[in-house]
Formats: sequence, structure tokens, C-alpha cells
Amino acid sequence: MTNLAYAMGTNQPPAGAQGGFGDWGFIITMVVIFGIFYFLMIRPQQKKQKELKAMLDNLAHGDTVITSGGIHGKVTGLTDTVATLEIADKVRIKVSRSFISGVVQKSGAPATKE
Repeated sequence: MTNLAYAMGTNQPPAGAQGGFGDWGFIITMVVIFGIFYFLMIRPQQKKQKELKAMLDNLAHGDTVITSGGIHGKVTGLTDTVATLEIADKVRIKVSRSFISGVVQKSGAPATKE
């Protein structure tokens, strides 16, 4: 007889009752997941963007840089948005400052062998 009662659904909890955490458990889980994403993905990316912005703001005439396309050159001119690079003797190109991915050598640093 209990099998029949169970099959009919009489053994279920009342309509308003929920097991486990309920709505609060879902909210707490979402907050924890967002916290994990923030500390593992969002925060390090923001830190990297700040470092890149600081590097671009501190570019100076004579710095040796590398672009995101892999071109190495020496900075010969700077504006707010464009950097002029000398990639060979008397060969200069203009690139957007945002495409400079790193400084290989600062202008006052001693030369290193490549």
C-alpha cells in the first residue's frame, strides 16, 4: 500500500516547502562564483591593462620597442596616438601607440646583445 501512496504523490513535501538552501542558496552560490571570476580573471586583466597604459604613457624618444605585429624599432617621434619607429637606417614607419606591446630597452639603459 505504501508503494501505491508513494506513486500517487502523497509522500511529497507541501507546496511551499523546499529542501536545502532554497533561494538563499542560489544567491550565495552566484555570489561565490562571481567572486571567483573576479579574483581569477577580471582583477588580473585590469592590472595588466594598467601596466600597459603606464608603459605607453612613459614611452620616450630613443626607447627600443616591439609592436604587437613583431616589428622591433627605435622611437624617433611621439604624438598622442602615433609613434614613429626607425626600423633600419633611414627607414621610419608610423604605428598607433596602442599597437606597441612592450619596451625592449629604455633610452638611457646600456645596450644588450640580441
